[in-house]
Amino acid sequence: MKKKSRYGRNPKLNPKTHCVMVRFDDVEWNRFLTMYEESQVYAKAVFLKAHFFGQKFKVLKVDKTLVDYYTKLSDFHAQFRAIGTNYNQVVKELRIHFSEKKAMALLYKLEKCTIDLVRVSRQIVELSREMEAKWQQVQIHKHSITD
Repeated sequence: MKKKSRYGRNPKLNPKTHCVMVRFDDVEWNRFLTMYEESQVYAKAVFLKAHFFGQKFKVLKVDKTLVDYYTKLSDFHAQFRAIGTNYNQVVKELRIHFSEKKAMALLYKLEKCTIDLVRVSRQIVELSREMEAKWQQVQIHKHSITD
């Protein structure tokens, strides 16, 4: 005899059949959401079960300001390289299309702008060093609190 073919989903080996409902007030809900988001678990139910039964889970915190800072710093660096490329092209075009006197006058203006750009880039490097030092102090402080 032929077996009838079954359609649909395969049954689970250990189906979850019992459900519990939990109610939170606003303060508890906000605290729960904060803990849930920090855990980066994919579902609230999985987070609750792990927390309730004392299973270990990792909490990863990402400093959004640090990520934003490095993203913007990378964008600035890309723009800085583009300016360098454009600088070389401008110098070549000035020599080709303008008299020497006119080209030198324009190059003088370009040189002033380049000096300003160098100042800004030095300030960015200094600010980056300060931010890194402050971030490391915060990390050291966090580690000393948790230990």
